[in-house]
Amino acid sequence: MIDLQPIFQAVRQAAELCRVVQEMHLAGGEKTGHEPVTVADYGAQALLCRAISRHFPGDAVLAEEQGGQFVELVSDSEKAQITRLLSDMLGQRVTEADIVRWLDHGYGYEAERLWVIDPIDGTRGFLALRNYAIAIGLMVNGKPVGAVIGAPGYPTPDRGGALFHAQSGVAYMQPLAGGALKRIHASERTEPASLRVLESVEKSHASHERMERVRQAAGLAESALERLDSMEKYARIAAGDAELYLRLPRLFSKRPHMVWDHVAGAALVQAAGGLATDVDGSALDFSQGRTLANNRGIIVSNGRIHARVLEGVAKVLADEARS
Repeated sequence: MIDLQPIFQAVRQAAELCRVVQEMHLAGGEKTGHEPVTVADYGAQALLCRAISRHFPGDAVLAEEQGGQFVELVSDSEKAQITRLLSDMLGQRVTEADIVRWLDHGYGYEAERLWVIDPIDGTRGFLALRNYAIAIGLMVNGKPVGAVIGAPGYPTPDRGGALFHAQSGVAYMQPLAGGALKRIHASERTEPASLRVLESVEKSHASHERMERVRQAAGLAESALERLDSMEKYARIAAGDAELYLRLPRLFSKRPHMVWDHVAGAALVQAAGGLATDVDGSALDFSQGRTLANNRGIIVSNGRIHARVLEGVAKVLADEARS
């Protein structure tokens, strides 16, 4: 078992950086284009990759952003903001060269362990001051075995968000700012009227209409539905706050599922006793590089209702094939 404390600390630092960016750019209701998420995305990933470079230097990293993108695509004013924020956060002088080095750490390494990073999962939620997640998944020999997910918008009594992690087949949560660990488990609910279903807010991510037909076909029409940004959906199922997350693509969509959007969530849910498959019931295949090339759609559940949902999907797909 590896010590995840450095990763916890990096996720907390990343969450604080994101909070500062939101306060600077978004709290007054004035949206300033894509600049806030660019600054937060690169800043958060730099903190996460820095922690891995310091504590797990030989491990491989697969992350959404790269140093070359930072150099070529990020404006000078954004680079200056990122550099200043990181210097303030770390209490030391940070240069653009440091940021590029951290962003690229572990890229292309051949190693047994691979850290998969999504520095801000749910960018539209971040910009709208809704829910977003800071996610790191750990894969060993191509299989998801660990996760750390910071969810600043997760509902807690202190409104401070939560930190979830999974390791050695066990899932936990704690306050994002630090505190007592609590082991978590997927819920045991099966009665349709008691079930809580999650979907993405954004219609570009999935077809709300197709998913409604699946719920009808699976006998879940009376289940409560909530639309939520980010990988926090996985965390809520792992914590027993919901029973189903359904992501059925728009008809004829070629949009791929990116690996970093799902590795940490899948590892967390499975450690909590839930299931994560594609719409055909196949295991999510994280061995194909940056995308889930061998999978279509996503079904995440508490496990107990999974077969029912798969049957509902099969009915909808069969009806679509006949029409």
